[in-house]
Amino acid sequence: MRIYTKTGDKGTTSLFDDKRVPKDHIRVESYGTIDELVSFLGLAKNYIDDEEIYDIIQKVQNKLFTVASNLATEDKTKVKYHIAEEDIKFLEDNIDKFMGRLNNPTGFIIPGSGKKSGYLHVCRTICRRAERRIITLGSYSEIDPLVIKYVNRLSDLIYALARYLEEDEIKVDYTIKN
Repeated sequence: MRIYTKTGDKGTTSLFDDKRVPKDHIRVESYGTIDELVSFLGLAKNYIDDEEIYDIIQKVQNKLFTVASNLATEDKTKVKYHIAEEDIKFLEDNIDKFMGRLNNPTGFIIPGSGKKSGYLHVCRTICRRAERRIITLGSYSEIDPLVIKYVNRLSDLIYALARYLEEDEIKVDYTIKN
């Protein structure tokens, strides 16, 4: 089976509903950033030895395919799978669980005192970029509000997991002189 179709050689790509758009279209940028997040979460989970967190990341990766398929489909009648309130509740429950294990952290920290937290902080920033791209797309096209809500909560969950996995909590010191 060949994976190349040659249909994108002139700078366009097909959405899930077969509409062709430029490869730099904000819709492509939106679901492409979600794809990047899925890949970086895959990298991050290889450093996670906590089975509970590994399983959470795996579930999130699967759910991000639903997010991407929603973003990659302009004709909403052709969207097969949707984000549901229960998906958002899953994120919120886990945010509360892991932040609750942290003894009420305050203030900014220097991210990445270890590989586990470092990779998850990269995922967090990719997730926040994806959210910005989705918001931009939303100014041109209707986006399922639950997709936006899911991605917003997801960045919070990734932050909670990263903060929980920090080996050292290195507070930001604004007084350091170069």
